[in-house]
Amino acid sequence: MTENDLTQLHIDKSLLSRRSSPQKRLGLLLFLAAAIAGIGYLYHKGVLTPAIEVQVASVQKIFPSQTFTVLNASGYVVAQRKAAVASKITGRLVYLAVEEGSRVKKGDLIARLESDDAVATKHQAEAALDAARHRLEQTAAELDDATLAYHRSQKLAAEGFIARSDLDAATARFRRARAGVAVGQSDVANSRAALDAAKVSLEYAYIKAPFDAVVLTKNADIGDIVTPIGAASNAKAAVVTLADMASLQVEVDVSESNIEKVHRGQPCEIYLDALPNERMSGKVHMIVPTADRTRASIMVKIAFNRLRPAILPEMSAKVAFLSHAVQESEKEPVTAAPDTAVVRHDGQSWVYKIAGNRAVAMPVRLGRRLNGLDEVLSGPGAGDKVVIAPGNRIHSGDIVKIAP
Repeated sequence: MTENDLTQLHIDKSLLSRRSSPQKRLGLLLFLAAAIAGIGYLYHKGVLTPAIEVQVASVQKIFPSQTFTVLNASGYVVAQRKAAVASKITGRLVYLAVEEGSRVKKGDLIARLESDDAVATKHQAEAALDAARHRLEQTAAELDDATLAYHRSQKLAAEGFIARSDLDAATARFRRARAGVAVGQSDVANSRAALDAAKVSLEYAYIKAPFDAVVLTKNADIGDIVTPIGAASNAKAAVVTLADMASLQVEVDVSESNIEKVHRGQPCEIYLDALPNERMSGKVHMIVPTADRTRASIMVKIAFNRLRPAILPEMSAKVAFLSHAVQESEKEPVTAAPDTAVVRHDGQSWVYKIAGNRAVAMPVRLGRRLNGLDEVLSGPGAGDKVVIAPGNRIHSGDIVKIAP
């Protein structure tokens, strides 16, 4: 190929420019559309819009009584009548009639100790009493005979048919017989007392319930040695521990600085950790008239208005001391929002609910005023966050930032 032929080879740039112009414009439009979409997305997310700092509160499910509670305290359920039942004598346990949770009535047999020696002593006392009675019958018969002889001798002596010495002998015999009867009566009484003592000793082997109660713990088993002292390593001082379930009360400690807020008969609400969904009514039964110097507190006892089988000793409890008794309409929980979160205008009410990073206006229907809270009949639910004191600076859809 010659040099002239090479000089004739070239590219028409105008033709190329005309062919590529539509493609450039399409790419530019796509870029602009993507940029606008990105800017819109960032604006929607609040990146390009300054967020308004707000304070928020949660809509809560509360009991109305929480709004007129003057003091809260925690403590435990305690049986006011409780006994560790033991024996007055030492012996081996041979019979046990109860276990944990058993209900007993006053006088019911709980356990029995080995009592062969006490039974033998009782039989011995019974035999001694029988012997004393027979001796008394014998002396009584002798007294009858001596009495007849004495009266007969008196009559004969008066008529001169017997000597004075015979009368004296009859009189002495009469007096001995009468004294013998008195001794016999004393022997019978003494033997009867000995029998009563033997019966009492035998009763010590029978361990009975001192009052209507429930068995809390079983401390001994059949074969154990039970002693009132329990000093031996293998001896048990108490057989069972009983509690009168009708005497259950809640004992709480109230600080000295707050005790003036509590008075006897004050209405209370009791809620147990074991029954978290229930609130039980009660009242202050007693303010114990002494303070605990180590904790600077005073014990207060709260009685249940109605006891339930599910309430057990030593359960953890919390007590709310109330300014007035709970009414029937105040027993059920309600949904409530802070009064400062509600915006009222032209007969309408709404709150600004936090949805993501925005405050969204939500109409509400309100019920009772509850000491700084409004009952929410319809609108946000429990757990929703609402803006406090929004004023005129917040509008629905505004981007917000929750203040720390």
